[in-house]
Amino acid sequence: MLGNLLIGLREGLEAALVVSILIAFLVRTDRRSALPKVWLGVGIAVVVSVGVTLALTLTQQALTFEAQETFGGVLSIVAVGFVTWMIFWMRRAGRSISAELRGRMEDALAMGSGAVVLMAALAVGREGLETAVFFFAAAQAAGETTEPLIGFLSGIAIAVVIAYLVYRGAISLDLGKFFSVTGGLLIFVAAGILAYGVHDLQEAGILPGLNTLAFDVSAAVPPDSWYGVLLKGIFNFSPATTVLEAAVWVAYVAVVLPLFLRPHRIRTTTPA
Repeated sequence: MLGNLLIGLREGLEAALVVSILIAFLVRTDRRSALPKVWLGVGIAVVVSVGVTLALTLTQQALTFEAQETFGGVLSIVAVGFVTWMIFWMRRAGRSISAELRGRMEDALAMGSGAVVLMAALAVGREGLETAVFFFAAAQAAGETTEPLIGFLSGIAIAVVIAYLVYRGAISLDLGKFFSVTGGLLIFVAAGILAYGVHDLQEAGILPGLNTLAFDVSAAVPPDSWYGVLLKGIFNFSPATTVLEAAVWVAYVAVVLPLFLRPHRIRTTTPA
């Protein structure tokens, strides 16, 4: 559940900060009349995201076992792609996102009410669709819906409170440091999701090596123990891990973590 809370917090904070930036811009420029359009766009984004989650769940339930495993495995890999893109995008754009959103809102206001609704829906909808895919993959990995849902909703609720406090000026949040810390943790969460997706594809018969184990520590780390549940909830750790699962986990972390930790390049301009 903690891994799901982290993803919900990260995605929720991105979406909540986007909304708070748009609202602050409209309030400070005395354009409060456009606020209902922003909230309409946010509502549309939420409805679409929930609809995508339900559609994924209903589609998966109508499939055969092999098709379910294939569907779940592919979506887990897609979720990892979203997580990875999100981590690096926020690392790069976190410092300039406020100015970028204000510029887009200015353009949308010039185009009319419909553009404001669309702009708000798209700005929030990206995080909503990513969260829908993450939630489905997490529910598949956990084998149930309740704990992942509690984790996601708790993270989103915390994110909304933090964004509101930032908006009101009650707290000062170092977004660069926040997204760096959560990004580093999410790399390990994503590696676990990727390994689980590979396991699903092995069970579907698409990838080989289902019975070739890299290790089996089920005796030392029982899946139903508190620490087994904790490792499963945060990192999707499986006590019985195949060679292919272990290989993709190590490969993902070995490539993505160094890229994420490398220093930012500071662009310099040569005076004419």
